[in-house]
This record gives sequence, C-alpha cells and structure tokens, in this order.
Amino acid sequence: MADDAGEVPPSTSEDGDSDPDPVELGVELLSKLEHPELTVAEAVDRIETVTTHPATTRKILDEAEKRGVIEREEGIVKTTGGGYVSYQSEVVTKEGEFSCRRCGASISTGYFIKLDAGEHGAFGPECIRKVTGRD
Repeated sequence: MADDAGEVPPSTSEDGDSDPDPVELGVELLSKLEHPELTVAEAVDRIETVTTHPATTRKILDEAEKRGVIEREEGIVKTTGGGYVSYQSEVVTKEGEFSCRRCGASISTGYFIKLDAGEHGAFGPECIRKVTGRD
C-alpha cells in the first residue's frame, strides 16, 4: 500500500531483505521495456508499479536518461538497450493472497519479475504483460 506521499513502504521479503531502492528498480524496469518507443504516459504507467511519488518518478526518468537506458524527446521515451524480460528465467509465479501492484486487484497467483535490483511484483496475468511490454 502507498503512503500519503505515494511511496510504497519498505517491507521485508521471505528471505529477510528489504525492498529494493525504487530508483534502481525503476531504471532497471525501463531498461527491460520491450517496445522501442513509448509515450511518457506509458513509461510512467510502468514506473507507477514502483512508486507514485512524482519526485521519485522524475528521478527514475532522469537517472535512466543519464545512464543511457532511455532517450526522451517531445513526449516520447525511446529505449536504447533493447532489453526485455524473459518469461522463462525472469518471471516467477507464487501462490498466495496478493494485490496487483499495477491495478490493485486481489489475486491468488502473483507474477513477479526478477531483476538485478530486486524482485518486483506481484502482478496479475494481464498486468504482468502490460508492465513487461507484451501488450
């Protein structure tokens, strides 16, 4: 759940680690966009699974641009890395009671993206496709 500032509060995962840094997670998520070009609104839709805080969202976009992960021009975000999320090795499913980080729906099967910055999820079956750029 997000607090008043729009940040998702830190939690502890099953292995005792705290949530990853939202900027690192957001930058890595942008590096894995399957579409070579998105509107800023579409990119922000994906970033909002990490944070809804406007300053953190801007920081993610700025840092991704600074690192050469994306280029921004006239409301368009272009990916530069050609990365993508492999469903075979980078998406895991877990059974339990979850809320989708994108739409908020209650789900019993959660899809999680394994990134270097940390695990990101849970997502429902439709939202995981949206977040990874498959839809």
